[in-house]
Amino acid sequence: MERLNKAWYELATSSGLIDGNREFLLMLPRGTRTAAEDRRRRTMHVWHRVRLLERWDIMGAGAATFLGIRAGHPGFTMLALDNSVWLLADTYEAGAAVYAVRDPAGSPGVLRELKRVLERLATKDEDREFRREVSLWLESRQQRRTTGADMAGRRGRQLRTE
Repeated sequence: MERLNKAWYELATSSGLIDGNREFLLMLPRGTRTAAEDRRRRTMHVWHRVRLLERWDIMGAGAATFLGIRAGHPGFTMLALDNSVWLLADTYEAGAAVYAVRDPAGSPGVLRELKRVLERLATKDEDREFRREVSLWLESRQQRRTTGADMAGRRGRQLRTE
């Protein structure tokens, strides 16, 4: 867990996830469930603004509660306040991994995942407001790409994270 904590922190700071006040966004399930309960329920998530304290243990004590399924087994998503970096930690059969994506709004993988989530939610007729917001954002992004405004406006664009 010490190595996981160190790897997470190095990636979070070098990628620009954490701002000067040590703040970033953390995606948590609605309510107060653990990650294991959340995975069973597949519920809607909400971004929360958080600050990293001087003493922290994200991969140990944090992963044992709502940031994973148990100590050393993370399962969380984080986003820089300016939406410039998306960070994911997850557990696999052979261990755990932490990934960072710069400019997630321009990442083909992130865009595919958003479309997949929209399709899944539409089949269940769930989270209409979230589906509407994401659909509008994806449409506006597509319009910018076809007009050539996408590259020029990329730095100022933000996906709403409330």
